[in-house]
Amino acid sequence: MNAESEITRDTEGYTARHTATPRAEVAVVVIGYDDAAHVTDAVRSALAQGAAVREVVAVDDCSRDGSAGLLERLSASEPRLKVIRRRANSGGCGTPRNTGLDAVTSPYVMFLDSDDVLPPGAVDALLAAAEGAHAEVAGGLCVRRELPSGREVPWQPRLYGLHAVVPRPAQRTRLVHDTLCVNKLYRTAFLRAHGIRFPEGRFPYEDVVFTARVLAAAPRIALVPDRVYVWHVRRTDTRLSISLDRSGVENWRARTEACRQAYEVLLGAGQKELARAARAKFLDHDLRMYVRELGLRDAAYRRAWWELTRAHLAEYDADDWARNPAAPGRLIGRVVLACPEPCDLPRLRELAARPARLYPPYARTADGTPVWSDGIPQVSLEPLRARPVRALPLAVDAELRPGARGTRLRLRLHELYGRVAQAGPETVEVEWRHRDDGDVVVHGPSLTLTPCAANAASAASAASAGMQGADDAAGAGGPGGTAGPGGAAGAAGAAGAAGAAGAAGAAGAAETTGGTGTWSAETVVDLLALAAPGVGTWDLRLRIRFRDGASRDVTAHALTGAGLLRRRAVPSARHGVLLVQPYTTHSGALALRVAPGVRGVLSVVRTRLRRLLH
Repeated sequence: MNAESEITRDTEGYTARHTATPRAEVAVVVIGYDDAAHVTDAVRSALAQGAAVREVVAVDDCSRDGSAGLLERLSASEPRLKVIRRRANSGGCGTPRNTGLDAVTSPYVMFLDSDDVLPPGAVDALLAAAEGAHAEVAGGLCVRRELPSGREVPWQPRLYGLHAVVPRPAQRTRLVHDTLCVNKLYRTAFLRAHGIRFPEGRFPYEDVVFTARVLAAAPRIALVPDRVYVWHVRRTDTRLSISLDRSGVENWRARTEACRQAYEVLLGAGQKELARAARAKFLDHDLRMYVRELGLRDAAYRRAWWELTRAHLAEYDADDWARNPAAPGRLIGRVVLACPEPCDLPRLRELAARPARLYPPYARTADGTPVWSDGIPQVSLEPLRARPVRALPLAVDAELRPGARGTRLRLRLHELYGRVAQAGPETVEVEWRHRDDGDVVVHGPSLTLTPCAANAASAASAASAGMQGADDAAGAGGPGGTAGPGGAAGAAGAAGAAGAAGAAGAAGAAETTGGTGTWSAETVVDLLALAAPGVGTWDLRLRIRFRDGASRDVTAHALTGAGLLRRRAVPSARHGVLLVQPYTTHSGALALRVAPGVRGVLSVVRTRLRRLLH
């Protein structure tokens, strides 16, 4: 070991080298098209990684906005920068990335899009992990940064919580969920030896197929918790990125085709478990994301989307559906397959939410089997009975009424085929999470959940039966009610059994009513606390706690109706006025916009005018 490096060993047992003066071993391929506003920032973020970066290969895909000239001028003062200008636009991201890959001379390569940046230390972290673990691929945490707010959301954080080495991808099938190519470092010789390239031409979601080709080659992979990529999300741009522009059904067609090819690549390489996991990922991620937005589209889009989805899901086999059959994505997929035309879109949207909500009605067949609906009895919900309460798609209604005398929030938890009564909901904890800064949270009170009339009567009846059973058991010990051999313990055991039977009876009573019971709670919203950071949007989050200590984090369905989801100006002693706007998100959940003072009100008015004018 030379004096300039330090060798450490982590809990996974692999060696990581932290080098004070790393060798220049990494190439960063930057691609761009008509992105003069951002491309030099991306290139500079790659050059700023330091001595580990031997070369930055900037591929301009025949831009018309002067991007190539900006890059040429930058290269005049930066010898590590090589600019390649394609003579014809490829229509996609795959071809320019392949062009850059062909020009790379370094042992390792990374990819960077022109509108994103590499954070400081990204290359060093990935290079140290790859060399220390003798890995062909190293991956790290990508964060999605919403602009202009600056809010950051980690991408697939479960994969990148700790340092780890995965000898073969099949040992961690969760890897198929991270389809990005930009938050990873690849050994160049590994890509070339296996002929791993991106799909050419206009092929949206090219990184889905590229990632499948990488995993199919069974590389040794090192994972690090470091932030290694900042993905800029600019939803207000006139030209949205491919991943954000989901307004046309062709986007969905491209995504399903990319997922189909990824499955075939993995299956063809003998990676059966990874192929199954890729299909599961499609149901849990892609399908749910588009279903949440389906109600926003016109009828023609919905019909085309439904037809495409049915054709894609028809390729799934029995094993694909049998794995985790109560998962929301699988239930949604089975409903789509069961119906030739779009149906139940509001209810599917609720189930596609995160966390999922299965909204009433809760139908049954004649023999009592839980099913999706009376019209779609072939989609059984029986698997929900075996799902732990902490993972159930619980439905909570939220009714928010702003007013001068207080803004009241009313909550109602629905029964779900007797499972809720069986678990015994006790309290619900309320919190409001700031949309642009998830670390800012306003905690509300912990509220007692009160059974509503229907299930309260059922529970009382069952409890009465249980008490009678306990009395009978206690008097069954010996003559005259005295305990026989082992009497006290025997009577207590019998009474306990009878009490348990009573609790089971309460759950059974809820089931026999068709699972229509509800529990409710009510509180006053602290608008001053929500107004403290200024103009902002808040998402409602709830935690339901049950009798046995289990809990379930949920969002709440926003009720609509007379006087609900209306903007109100609420008098405030501190701010003069608060503009309060309850609204429903794309997934049907309740959220709240708050604008304090005259300045806040004017800010909201200006924003609405900009939207109208554009």
